Amino acid sequence: MTETVNVAVDAMGGDNAPAEIVKGAVDAVNEAKNLRVYLVGKESLIQNELSKYSYDVERIEVVNATEVIEMAEPPVMAIRRKKDSSIVRAMNLVKDGICDAYVSAGSTGATLVGGQVIVGRIRGIERPPLAPLIPTEKGVSLLIDCGANVDARASHLVQFAKMGSIYMENIMGIENPRVAIVNIGAEEEKGNALVKETFPLLKNCPDINFIGSIEARDIPAGEADVIVCEAFVGNVILKLYEGTAKMLLKKVKAGLMSTLRSKIGGILIKPALKKTMKEFDTKEYGGAPLLGLKGLVVKTHGSSTAKEIKNTIIQCIAFKENHINEKIKDMLIPANEAE
Repeated sequence: MTETVNVAVDAMGGDNAPAEIVKGAVDAVNEAKNLRVYLVGKESLIQNELSKYSYDVERIEVVNATEVIEMAEPPVMAIRRKKDSSIVRAMNLVKDGICDAYVSAGSTGATLVGGQVIVGRIRGIERPPLAPLIPTEKGVSLLIDCGANVDARASHLVQFAKMGSIYMENIMGIENPRVAIVNIGAEEEKGNALVKETFPLLKNCPDINFIGSIEARDIPAGEADVIVCEAFVGNVILKLYEGTAKMLLKKVKAGLMSTLRSKIGGILIKPALKKTMKEFDTKEYGGAPLLGLKGLVVKTHGSSTAKEIKNTIIQCIAFKENHINEKIKDMLIPANEAE
């Protein structure tokens, strides 16, 4: 019998909470039979949203939390002071072993702080990175790190590469995933001090398939499966990626509506265009896991709709079933030191 995966969801986090969060949770439970969701937040608001849907009431539990950590609040102070917030209560469900994973569209800073302070790092992990999947010409690539560690060291990037390889091989089914470090040129001697220090470490790492440097223009072409960088660079790449995609889609739509001929052509190509656009829709791939923690913590966009929430929750099932944390421990920690 398939093991049930328990996911704690911050029902109050994000621009569209709690309506879209609750709908996404219901959709996830209706799709995945081995899933149980704990919706954490203001009980009356959550129950009001749940009353709109049909679902297995045995597989959604509401956990009341009276406080909400807002986006603009200082993360460390908020985590310390708001013990009854939806973020803190949900993360404690993971810490206490009640839930396998935590999902939130709320404060990124509070999620990063709470992940390390409440859930805790796997022994031996120096810094947990945020690692979203991004669409490419050849499928998807893992961008690691995209926002957690702005001032990373070379040893951190090596761990990012190892964890990213484990994730892509076991979650996405890519055998011997290609690992590259973001650089301003293909030559080994190029780059800033961090890249120059990290390059030879990755090159001599037997646990990964390191292919060298990757320039930003080659990322959309899918030239690497795991794209390694520190969080400042990764966040710029991610935001530019998202902004360019929105701009191109807007331009394509405007072009198709510009003349009668283009409108007719648009009707003819609509099925193929819709399929292509779906492949480049980041909502299809769920959220960004914070890898290297004792439990799974996943941060999704603040503007997430039910579709992205559902996919993020479903994503947690694959993480648990493929024993990602156990594999990270096995690769990074000597057997005699593992917890």
